[in-house]
Amino acid sequence: MSQHYYDLCCRYNGKVVRITDRSGRTHVGRICRVTSNKVFIEPRMQRGGFGYGPYGYGRGYGPAYGIGLGFITGIVLGGLLFW
Repeated sequence: MSQHYYDLCCRYNGKVVRITDRSGRTHVGRICRVTSNKVFIEPRMQRGGFGYGPYGYGRGYGPAYGIGLGFITGIVLGGLLFW
């Protein structure tokens, strides 16, 4: 099963996804790196901050963190999330 999620993460590299893990936690962010046993995502930062339009402070993505491929139970491509 890990090979399936590895292939899926490689295909979605650079795209926004929603990943569900075995604990039932949901991780939403952009895949920035995939290794043989982990996928690293940059979580989407909260909206708000100072500035004009989409260029204000507090927008974008946060620091990446890894999720073990063996712990993933589902991946949905971000375009299907309607945000």
